[in-house]
Amino acid sequence: MNILVFDIETIPDVESARRLYDLHDLNDRDAAEVMFSQRRQETGGSNEFLRHHLHKVVAISVVLHTADKLSVWSLGERNSPEKELVQRFYDGIERYTPLLVSWNGRGFDLPVLHYRALLHGISAPRYWETGEEDQSFRWNNYLNRFHERHTDLMDVLSGYEGRAVASLADMANILGFPGKMGMSGDKVWDCFINGDIESIRNYCETDVLNTYLIFLRYELMRGRQTRAGYDAECHKVRDMLKAEKKPHLAEFLKAWRE
Repeated sequence: MNILVFDIETIPDVESARRLYDLHDLNDRDAAEVMFSQRRQETGGSNEFLRHHLHKVVAISVVLHTADKLSVWSLGERNSPEKELVQRFYDGIERYTPLLVSWNGRGFDLPVLHYRALLHGISAPRYWETGEEDQSFRWNNYLNRFHERHTDLMDVLSGYEGRAVASLADMANILGFPGKMGMSGDKVWDCFINGDIESIRNYCETDVLNTYLIFLRYELMRGRQTRAGYDAECHKVRDMLKAEKKPHLAEFLKAWRE
């Protein structure tokens, strides 16, 4: 079985905001501040996190597990346009038909990717398949909340109960995995404004690694993996991190306490 763990990082879609709010005379930073202010007004000041259709994707990172491969990387290059990143994500689904694994992918990542694919005119027939062309997708597709072909670990582990959800950072740390290591999603916009795309991509990669390790524990918990098999898969991850010889992955390995 092919497994594709994914995570995205986003910034305010200031181009769309200029059209929606007539902000053509403002620079990106000031336009984003108007977006945040608008959102605070909508939520009574309690939240400035933008609605899904006003996010722009700046990084997509994945862990890919196939019969002969285990790897982690960020799609495209640091200067790749958003359209290329989103296209590459859906191309991976076309190629591997993987089990998609995420943390809050159902609630955030996939809706954002839907809107961005719509914006850029990206075709993704395998992802949108529900059984009309391939009968195996009728009862297990990427779109149904209760199907396994996309396993949103946050959704599943909370029993689909909003009051029971936990953050990726909390669960990673509880289980002895590295967690956020000083970076968080609310710092992405500042990193982007300062031209530090590489830090965003590195952070996104550590998030998918945390998610993959939680997925391995989830498979152990539900009897899809033995303890010896789980230990062997964790060993493969450690070997991969050592072989990559990248500072942020070496830091991740060092912080892995389990």
